[in-house]
Amino acid sequence: MGFGAKSREGATARRTRIHVVSDVHGNTEALACAGDGADALVCLGDLVLFLDYADHSRGIFPELFGVENADRIVELRTARRYEEARDFGRGLWAGLDRDAAIVGAVRRQYAEMFAAFPTPTYATYGNVDIPDLWPEYARPGTTVLDGERVEIGGRVFGFVGGGLRTPMRTPYEISEEEYAAKIEAVGEVDVLCTHIPPDVPELTYDTVARRFERGSRALLDAIRRTRPRYAVFGHVHQPLVRRTRVGATECVNVGHFASTGRPWALEW
Repeated sequence: MGFGAKSREGATARRTRIHVVSDVHGNTEALACAGDGADALVCLGDLVLFLDYADHSRGIFPELFGVENADRIVELRTARRYEEARDFGRGLWAGLDRDAAIVGAVRRQYAEMFAAFPTPTYATYGNVDIPDLWPEYARPGTTVLDGERVEIGGRVFGFVGGGLRTPMRTPYEISEEEYAAKIEAVGEVDVLCTHIPPDVPELTYDTVARRFERGSRALLDAIRRTRPRYAVFGHVHQPLVRRTRVGATECVNVGHFASTGRPWALEW
């Protein structure tokens, strides 16, 4: 798709189509088809499924501790009773090698998901990902970027992965200063690709979880200053709005791919 379009003069015009996904959370079957019809796939992270809040039987947590305990941890977190949730979790993990169990499960998920990536794929990390493991699974044709730029079809894409620190303490949360430095390193681009959204209330509010997720003020400032054509992101699974404009920039939540199975398409 995107090849062979005709101009008015009858010449063949080369068009580029990019598919963008985020928050894959274990949906390997849909991921394997996400690049169909596109020149490239862009993935904005959160490959790992630790616990599915819509189906408590899915993910690393219920595999280890069962659905009833998954129900309880979701109940506590949804009620923002984070200290109780941590205490409950510590009791479950007592006597177990937590790191070994999680890393082993994540490795199994990564093996399946990286094998499903089409060529070419350009990817960055989500807040629940473990960046140190990615080099082991990224095959030729998958380019991992974080605080870096790449040209795709004549347009410059910048990538910034991870999330900011929260009470959830997910694996790849970093300080505001470190995040801002990566935004600065990317500089001016046509398409700014991040896992988390800019700090705009309607983009950060999750209507199902009924809470604001953390967006980035540095990202918002960079959008206003550098004016990319698009800023694309995920992280907020059920946002109040999926797209809005910040100045000249179209800001788009590309969706919770784990539930929709549909990529967002960008074509020029």
